[in-house]
Amino acid sequence: MVDPIDYMKKVGLFGLGIYALTEEKINESIKEMVESGDLNREEGKKFVEELIEKRRVQQDELEEKISSKVKETFGKSDLATKDEIKNLEDKIERLEKLLEEASKKE
Repeated sequence: MVDPIDYMKKVGLFGLGIYALTEEKINESIKEMVESGDLNREEGKKFVEELIEKRRVQQDELEEKISSKVKETFGKSDLATKDEIKNLEDKIERLEKLLEEASKKE
């Protein structure tokens, strides 16, 4: 069974992958500006670093928002979490052992 939270994270990361393509375009544009003399090499490098850092911060914020929204959505849907399922499995296992022990005593 597909874990819905993992699926939503993958969808979000796919969007971030597309977003990362812009970094290539930024580098290309800056390189062209440096070659044409509109920017010197140091200004271009600094500008790219600033844009990449801003993009990284935005990417982190987007990941957090997606994760938060997915958790909120699934929290409202009344689905069991992995931990809750594991706890129930453990409890069933303990009860089965108790039943087995009780049936042996009879």
